Amino acid sequence: MSETPTAREVFLRVIDGVPKLVAGDASQADALAALYAEETRVEHPMAPVGDTPLLTRESLRKHFAEGPGKSAAAGLRDYRAEDVVIHESTDPEVVVAEFTYRGTINGKDLVLPCVYVLRVRDGLIIESRNYTNHLEGSRLFGRLDQLFAALKQL
Repeated sequence: MSETPTAREVFLRVIDGVPKLVAGDASQADALAALYAEETRVEHPMAPVGDTPLLTRESLRKHFAEGPGKSAAAGLRDYRAEDVVIHESTDPEVVVAEFTYRGTINGKDLVLPCVYVLRVRDGLIIESRNYTNHLEGSRLFGRLDQLFAALKQL
């Protein structure tokens, strides 16, 4: 019988899987979604077009499957999480993690600082607030047109 992963361990699985997904490993969509409870709440408070929380494992699977797109993955090199600092709280379900996604995309440096606040229960993420610069992420991954189109809809 395996031991239930801690909040720290689950977070580390997330930041291990996301770069693989972004680099084109589509199997990571299912692997990442499996880290979340069937009913969960994932928020991106800094999203420029408003934050619509992801509330189910299935909505997360779809979110991960959309990824940054094949054109971004084609020019992406050495994408990884670095400078990881995990702050464990007095609540064993909660971790706050600071890190930076780094790599190169189409020969240009990619630097995307992040802060995640996760609540993990029974080895699954039940709540997450992910803070990152979505405008910079859209620029780096060549999705500014999509972002601007969404902003015009408001």
